[in-house]
Amino acid sequence: MDMSLQLLAFLGGQEIIIVLLIVILLFGAKKLPKLARGLGQAQGEFKKARNEMKGEMDKAQEDSTENS
Repeated sequence: MDMSLQLLAFLGGQEIIIVLLIVILLFGAKKLPKLARGLGQAQGEFKKARNEMKGEMDKAQEDSTENS
């Protein structure tokens, strides 16, 4: 199970609201969309790199089984 999903499993509704209020106080309401957009882009880049790495590993494994 993903670590973020495990963390959310322990947080109730009140805790999530408190965390969101703290984030709004720290970053300000104007910066939140920019912050969320940046996090989304970083997550997309991570998934892209992970898929590329998996593809390279699968290809290397196929090549090694063909050569055997």
